[in-house]
Amino acid sequence: FVFFCVHPSSSEGFGVAEKIVLLTFISAVILMAILGNLLVMVAVCRDRQLRKIKTNYFIVSLAFADLLVSVLVMPFGAIELVQDNWIYGEMFCLVRTSLDVLLTTASILHLCCISLDRYYAICCQPLVYRNKMTPLRITVMLGGCWVIPTFISFLPIMQGWNSIGIIDLIQQRQFNKASNSTYCIFMVNKPYAITCSVVAFYIPFLLMVLAYYRIYVTAREHARQIQVLQRAGAPTDGRQHHPDQHSTHRMKTETKAAKTLCIIMGCFCLCWAPFFITNIVDPFINYTVPGKLWTAFLWLGYINSGLNPFLYAFLNKSFRRAFLIILCCGDERYRRPSILGQTVPCSTTTINGSTHVLR
Repeated sequence: FVFFCVHPSSSEGFGVAEKIVLLTFISAVILMAILGNLLVMVAVCRDRQLRKIKTNYFIVSLAFADLLVSVLVMPFGAIELVQDNWIYGEMFCLVRTSLDVLLTTASILHLCCISLDRYYAICCQPLVYRNKMTPLRITVMLGGCWVIPTFISFLPIMQGWNSIGIIDLIQQRQFNKASNSTYCIFMVNKPYAITCSVVAFYIPFLLMVLAYYRIYVTAREHARQIQVLQRAGAPTDGRQHHPDQHSTHRMKTETKAAKTLCIIMGCFCLCWAPFFITNIVDPFINYTVPGKLWTAFLWLGYINSGLNPFLYAFLNKSFRRAFLIILCCGDERYRRPSILGQTVPCSTTTINGSTHVLR
């Protein structure tokens, strides 16, 4: 959706100083997204222990989607923004726009799948998690993350369904006579704006809120129960010493998990909510949202593709150790007998504490 109604005009053009600042900022965002997502993919491909964790398949696919956004979408948006002109033709404009909608929607759907995976891992019993997250179901979910966006990207855009009723307005804004510039305009009518926004953002957002809310409540409840048991006093029997250590570790893990979820949801809402709210409102106010405001919301959404590696991988202790091994060329200081530290089978209660994800 990243080029819904970008309305450039000569009066809204950027000055030389603004373009330099924009180019520097955009280059940093693109570089951060490329390097971060590449590092995530290489870490999982090289580390056998990371490949054993089911959630990491979603994280790798998410990294691939965000990598494609940073390689196939962001550079062309940056060129048009800085040059104030689209020089690649009308057909490539449609293709780029379709890729834009496809990849950004796929990225959001992956975030939704990660939240559902964590919900089953933390809030359900281990047996339920194993039954829900089978290899076949993971494959179907990953396939859906890539197939569903095609029905709101290439299919309707190439058929022109998004422009029904507003073709004249689009043609007026595609060419600026004053500056003799052409623009890659992607405007949407009301039905398309509502349908695509609901599919690409509002439904995934609702599922993420419900899943992470239940995870947060469960994590806090686990921590509270453990604190109550510790205040009551643990028996001095040596056989009970190890469970008490495990409970303490689990309480710390649950508390950290709850805090991490707040960071994840906060960044997601900050990056995408302004764009999708404006995307629905704009058609109902006769497309009067300023072009610079659209540009700001556009790149705010792009930034999410650069933040995802940090939110879903860099906050994970196992990934961080794998990154250090890669960046330090296999330095023995960062190698452990198991890169996951205490490797726990998926059937243990630690999976209910999500230590495999939010460590």
